[in-house]
Amino acid sequence: MASLTPHRLRKHADYQFTYKAGRKQFAKQIAYFHTLRPAERRSDTPGPRIGLTVPKALGKAVDRNRIKRRMREAVRANLALLTSPVDVILHPRRSVIEMDFQQLKREVAQIFRSVQAACDRATQKAAAPLA
Repeated sequence: MASLTPHRLRKHADYQFTYKAGRKQFAKQIAYFHTLRPAERRSDTPGPRIGLTVPKALGKAVDRNRIKRRMREAVRANLALLTSPVDVILHPRRSVIEMDFQQLKREVAQIFRSVQAACDRATQKAAAPLA
């Protein structure tokens, strides 16, 4: 099983950059932010980086940790869908704790496909010659 460690978003500044420069979108049970990393920020990790935010409003520490464990496993299963140097922050709703795990994996896969498609469009747009 592949490790998530090299693909984790860790620094507060990286989270803040993604919140400010990125787009916020919504899936059924998860809100997510994503932004293509600029070239000067790609040196440490060439591929995607994933961050999780689970606020205290989602329950006590036991519940939040369970949500994070389930989310990390769903991300690990679908990480291959992302190939661009993109930062993604997943912000689940409380209902993720009761959600069927296969459904959670499908939702994360759908999010990653959407993010990858947006990155592909952005790189094509940037590479297109100005007319």
